Amino acid sequence: MKRVMLFLGTNVAVLLVMSVSLRLLGVDRILEQGAGIDFEALLVFAALLGMGGSFISLALSKWTAIHMMGLRVIEEPADATEAWLVETVGRLAREAGIGTPDVAVYEGAEMNAFATGMDRDHALVAVSTGLLRGMRPEEVEAVLGHEVSHIANGDMVTLALIQGVVNTFVIVLSRVVGHVIDRVVLRNERGYGPGFFVATLVAQVVLGILASIIVFWFSRRREFRADAGGARLAGRAPMIAALRRLAAQHEAEPLPDQLAAFGISGRVGQGLARLFMTHPPIEERIAALEAMA
Repeated sequence: MKRVMLFLGTNVAVLLVMSVSLRLLGVDRILEQGAGIDFEALLVFAALLGMGGSFISLALSKWTAIHMMGLRVIEEPADATEAWLVETVGRLAREAGIGTPDVAVYEGAEMNAFATGMDRDHALVAVSTGLLRGMRPEEVEAVLGHEVSHIANGDMVTLALIQGVVNTFVIVLSRVVGHVIDRVVLRNERGYGPGFFVATLVAQVVLGILASIIVFWFSRRREFRADAGGARLAGRAPMIAALRRLAAQHEAEPLPDQLAAFGISGRVGQGLARLFMTHPPIEERIAALEAMA
């Protein structure tokens, strides 16, 4: 639950930074038109901040991952394992119809891997040393197939688009709530008073949390598709075996928030926390694979 709250706190903080930026830049005053809101201008500014921020983050995702996780991109394989890793990712990428991603390794006792990148032909696949040590080659191949499927399915761009859209509407709707509180409830008729800014910030926090539920739902749906893609590329039995091995390990060290949705293993929870899971429970993922024709 702590990780869920930390993730939500990060998302809400980003939205609050956007809100403060609008105020400092004087945009809130520009968006006021007489006694109402210039919705057209508001939507344009919100889209620029919401969509622009999301896609800038995606464009920088490879660079961010390399420096945040201490990734070592394999340019010249240091041993047979790295050579096999590069060859396997290249073969799976060709079968999936995408360009060969960069391949990287990072130090980590947990078994995990992730994919990132804005372009499906110039992406990156990274695996932990713990995964290479803890899984059999056919299971590692299934995990690589899962990550290659994320790239082939365009999951990074899709989730960035969804995040951008919900951020846009959060910014717009929070200002509508602030306007109603300021004009209707507090009956302020000249400019925007403190009630507008307080109500806007509160609405932005609440709407930001609700919007995250939508993003997480899409993330979980995409995870089932990536599992199915890994099963098609590397075999259903190895994909199921890899998931079972992940289920048997102690709780994995979580990936950074920017990468969590595309790891093979991610945030799960119970009760209300299930609404904020990046990944479905592994038992459900295995059941879905077993039900495949």
